[in-house]
Amino acid sequence: MISWKFRLYPSKQQDELLRTHLWASKNLWNYGLALAKQLYDDFGKFPTRKTLQEISKGSGLHSQVAQDVFIRLTNALRVKIRRKKAGLNGGFPRFKSFDRMKSLHYPQSGFKILSDKKLRVTPFGELGIRQHRPIKGEVKTLTLKKEASGKWFAIFTAGQDDVEPLMNNGGKVGIDLGLTTFATLSNGLKIKNPRHFDKHRDKLAKCERRLSRAKNGSRNRLKTKRKVALVHEKIANARSDFLHKTTTSLVNSYSLIGLERLAVRRMAEQNYGKQINDVGWGTFSNMIAYKAAGAGCKVVFVDAKNTTQECSSCHEVVKKDLTVRTHDCPHCGLVLDRDVNAAINILTRATAGMAGRNASGDEPTGSSLKEEAATSVYTKSG
Repeated sequence: MISWKFRLYPSKQQDELLRTHLWASKNLWNYGLALAKQLYDDFGKFPTRKTLQEISKGSGLHSQVAQDVFIRLTNALRVKIRRKKAGLNGGFPRFKSFDRMKSLHYPQSGFKILSDKKLRVTPFGELGIRQHRPIKGEVKTLTLKKEASGKWFAIFTAGQDDVEPLMNNGGKVGIDLGLTTFATLSNGLKIKNPRHFDKHRDKLAKCERRLSRAKNGSRNRLKTKRKVALVHEKIANARSDFLHKTTTSLVNSYSLIGLERLAVRRMAEQNYGKQINDVGWGTFSNMIAYKAAGAGCKVVFVDAKNTTQECSSCHEVVKKDLTVRTHDCPHCGLVLDRDVNAAINILTRATAGMAGRNASGDEPTGSSLKEEAATSVYTKSG
């Protein structure tokens, strides 16, 4: 299943009706959650999905949307049960405010694509849509999503027929992800860290200061809150654009890509959380993984332990902290950029047990990259 996201342009009346249905969805979720908590306190049981769906019939929502609210609630309650059985802490799902209810989901019916400019959705009528590319495959579901900026989007999921894998004659490469440099390739090329957040830091700080001074519930606060959301949206869009262009270029250029298996969330909670979240390591890994098959590229995730400390030539461990940017091995004499050394180790682990050579020549070695690594910079136009 693949998702396709397009901008919606509802009229003022349609926007008000969409918001009304979000409000009804929020009330339905909160009512169902309150009922579930009461039954759990009184009898130690949760209401069945059938009971919840009977309640949804009088909500005023499209039947598919109302049922999906309780499907999501039921799934959330099951997570609580699983965590309790596993001996883990975990409370009930949250009651939702209007700002936390962001979407209306149509899992089967209630919508029809009329053209690349019109989408008919029950009960909102024909909504303006900008379908900037054709959807491949049969459309299965529709989600109408409201962003914090107030913009509406239509998200379709479509099933695609099995396609014959493409052939990619590119080389093999290992990639070391970082913060000083976004990514370093085992062939010495580097992808600069665009630092999206830093480019908008001052504007965001100015808007947030105004927001903190605005009176709660005032119209001025709502306007300022939307401005803050627009800055965050701009940062997110820039990050997404960069990651899409970079991952597409990589999977089209190489037949095998080695990456570290990183616990991104835990790393962000421990150190450099803002920088790690800004650079988007997790999204990068997900994008490159799902794009690889369609480009004839294979992605291999390897253990990240000691990829930086291990010498890529003699495989002895050479301890170094973050301030040391050069790998200088006292055992074999290899001197190399520390990130290139790590990328070569990643490639070695990714190709362990695989016969054959790189399509573009011999496998890269530490000595062959000794001088190239310090100056090479990977860029992509467009």
